[in-house]
Amino acid sequence: MPHCELSYSSDLDINAYAILQEVEACILRHDGDAGETKGRAYPAPDFLHTHLKATVALLAKPHRGAAFTAALQKDLVDVISAHLPRPCWLSVDITFSSQTYYTEFLE
Repeated sequence: MPHCELSYSSDLDINAYAILQEVEACILRHDGDAGETKGRAYPAPDFLHTHLKATVALLAKPHRGAAFTAALQKDLVDVISAHLPRPCWLSVDITFSSQTYYTEFLE
């Protein structure tokens, strides 16, 4: 179950919800069994330089190797950058959760 966190300078006039939806769709195009992406967005009221950082966390799985990660990162950069005004710094960090990561949908 992936997670995506957007941290960005509050001077950006962006639709964070739309970006999170597109990130989820992008992940599913690369891995149809990834499931829902938990998304959060945090505008920073105090910042230095206009920027957005997207951190995407996935479970480590055998098919998610270097080629998968590189292709996903390229597509995430394309998807997210389409929403950003210029000039703007963009960072995309893909991480893999440890073996001790636990998640459960509580009903």
